[in-house]
Amino acid sequence: MSYRSSWMTEELEIFRDQFRKYLAKDLAPHAEKWREQKMVDRFAWRGLGEMGALLASVPEEYGGLGATFAYDAAVLDDLESTVPELTTGVSVHSAIVAHYILNYGSEEQRKRWLPKMASGEMVGAIAMTEPGTGSDLQAVKTTAKKQGNSYVINGQKTFITNGQAADLVVVVARTGDVGAKGISLIVVETAGADGYKRGRNLDKIGLHASDTSELFFDNVTVPPENLLGKEEGQGFVQLMQQLPQERLALAVGAVASMERAVKLTTEYTKERKAFGKPLMDFQNTAFTLAERKTEAMIARVFVDWCIERLVAGDLDTVTASMAKYWCSDKQVQTADECLQLFGGYGYMQEYPISRIFIDSRIQKIYGGTNEIMKLLIARSL
Repeated sequence: MSYRSSWMTEELEIFRDQFRKYLAKDLAPHAEKWREQKMVDRFAWRGLGEMGALLASVPEEYGGLGATFAYDAAVLDDLESTVPELTTGVSVHSAIVAHYILNYGSEEQRKRWLPKMASGEMVGAIAMTEPGTGSDLQAVKTTAKKQGNSYVINGQKTFITNGQAADLVVVVARTGDVGAKGISLIVVETAGADGYKRGRNLDKIGLHASDTSELFFDNVTVPPENLLGKEEGQGFVQLMQQLPQERLALAVGAVASMERAVKLTTEYTKERKAFGKPLMDFQNTAFTLAERKTEAMIARVFVDWCIERLVAGDLDTVTASMAKYWCSDKQVQTADECLQLFGGYGYMQEYPISRIFIDSRIQKIYGGTNEIMKLLIARSL
């Protein structure tokens, strides 16, 4: 049975056909180099921009395609299936950072930043997490204090995706008193920003091609026009409003990863022999893959429904949390069980299944830990 996503259109299929060919021919050959240097080369961002793969759901007047989130989902799906080294960075850039600017920025801010992000000229990042603050965003300590006609930012962020490459960072900072009402989002353009410093490119166990950094702000001065929103104190509300799309983007990548793991393992077990017959002929192998394929299909259908809801404008935080939690949990389980069927070869880094295994683990942590997802779901009961 051939399954077709409900949000798929003929136009999108044509785009994906050309996009997949581009990824396989022009970007996939560089993946190993990017993993080794812990960073994607800049030409890849430009290339994605030229293909129309960045900021697809941003209006054309700001450099995007004027499409729906379905285009973003298709891009993330194809990246994860072909060049997964790019998925996390592009997701943060296109599905997260761009939409903060689109939804809360002024017209001047949109015209100033979004076209350059759409072309790949500027790479975006969002600085939420701090050394002592993870999922509890109300506890951020980085400050942005008004001094004269400027904001002066002081603080430290960590685990920032695209941190080394970022030309533009949306900083979650405290402009007021403690608690949610004192938080604002302020944009820092990194080029020539005095007091702004990138720390080391963090040495992660997975996602080796995705640059992840510590960021330091030592009296970094930005103009008041870089505040997102009409007034201070709107940051926490803005963050909460964008969470459904952010978490759905993670679920999209999880489904694509599951499907890829099952595909690679099915191909391997049909070729690899033990005791004189293919591994697939053993019931344990066949049943394991049958279970994993079934769960991947369930995840696909659920995520497709969530994409429909997001496009319609009624995807709620609880449902998005369900998608993020369940799909990432199943992604990790699928990677683990598929690697097991590869035996010792699955532990070798030259086999893609090993990278799927180590890359999947972070999915249960970032974007809000799965424990936080369960808490949000439980509150709705």
